[in-house]
Amino acid sequence: MSKGVSGFSKWTKSEKIRWIAEQYFADPNEGISIIERYWHADTTVQRLHDEFIENTITNYYLPFGVAPNFMINGQLLTIPMAIEESSVVAAASKSAKFWLERGGFQTEILKTLKSGQVHFTYSGDFLHLKQYFDFIQPELKKSIGAITSSMDKRGGGLQSIELIDKTEKLEHYYQLHATFDTVDAMGANFINSCLEKFAAVFKDSWTTFNPSQAEKYPVDVVMSILSNYAPECLVRASVSCPVSKLEVKGMSAQEFASKFCRAVRIAEVEPYRAVTHNKGIMNGVDAVVLATGNDFRAVEAGVHAYASRSGQYSSLTHAKIENGQFTFWMDIPLALGTVGGLTQLHPLVRLALEMLQNPDAKQLMSITAVAGLAQNFGAIGSLVTTGIQQGHMKMHLLNIANQLGADQKEKKQLVEHFKTDVVTPNAVRSVLQNIRNLDQ
Repeated sequence: MSKGVSGFSKWTKSEKIRWIAEQYFADPNEGISIIERYWHADTTVQRLHDEFIENTITNYYLPFGVAPNFMINGQLLTIPMAIEESSVVAAASKSAKFWLERGGFQTEILKTLKSGQVHFTYSGDFLHLKQYFDFIQPELKKSIGAITSSMDKRGGGLQSIELIDKTEKLEHYYQLHATFDTVDAMGANFINSCLEKFAAVFKDSWTTFNPSQAEKYPVDVVMSILSNYAPECLVRASVSCPVSKLEVKGMSAQEFASKFCRAVRIAEVEPYRAVTHNKGIMNGVDAVVLATGNDFRAVEAGVHAYASRSGQYSSLTHAKIENGQFTFWMDIPLALGTVGGLTQLHPLVRLALEMLQNPDAKQLMSITAVAGLAQNFGAIGSLVTTGIQQGHMKMHLLNIANQLGADQKEKKQLVEHFKTDVVTPNAVRSVLQNIRNLDQ
């Protein structure tokens, strides 16, 4: 194309699809057929999906699975997981069953605060700015009363507001740093609305507080936005049992525990390993975050920032053996919500939350953290025993079979064959060809 398209957002859905197909698809009619195949048969549900984002042309499906047998703080739960990667749900389920017989998972909510900042510049004397902040602080709190009234009634709302001097990092840079408790809401819109009100009041009142200073040294608001780094919205998940109960096939309990702890320790000190280690944790976390209608990109960004808080990227999980007791645990920041956003709009999100016994935000934090810890336990357990590929590739077998066009009868024969053989794409292709040759 020599030039861009104009007015695209105002076109009808059919017009957008036809244009996309004609511009980009080798076979426009086949492309349109695939797009329409993924529309929901219920037009009401489809209209709901169309209005989640802009320029919608179809739906993109992910598998929605479940992992049973999770004992969390004495409550038995089945956890919903939305993810495309094979072996994740299987590993979580296996870990859940393993720890069900050893006391289950324990969690503790350490903190529940979220934050946001009004970022601004000011080139005058800091003392004058500090005097102004002390003067205007009550008015700032009062200014958001209409926004926070409902949140205040639920026990949340603004917790603190501070003036932060950042001029050592960036010339003339300051911020108003505010913390909030958003109770059962993720709270992004709530926090941003409060911050924008703070910004308007703080800037406008500066001109009347000290007119001569304000004219010479204005307060220039750069932006007002919540932070997805939530080190004060923290949950701890853990499991513990006597080392003697860590029986695994082909390895003594003591050897397994020692190797497991050493594997975790490697992820604590080696960033190359830590990234993959934590990615495995996020396999479990993201799957629950997606299934419950929360923002997995925000969670990912905040979690990885937390993993780097010491100055070096490191493992989120930790393990130890003390007095014959094995303990495996993780502290993880999870700013989640069970009200607002998609939690009431998406039918499957509603079912996912109902499956979890309609948790509040703190309970959902606990469940999500446990899913991540379980996933990591399963991955490390495989790594220090059979290796990760044996189980993963067996789970991947059906994906390979589907890519090769195997029918249901052929898939059953492949599954039977690879109960003992190593799964590789070439091996599956060869065995499938043999099956087909024998059937001719």
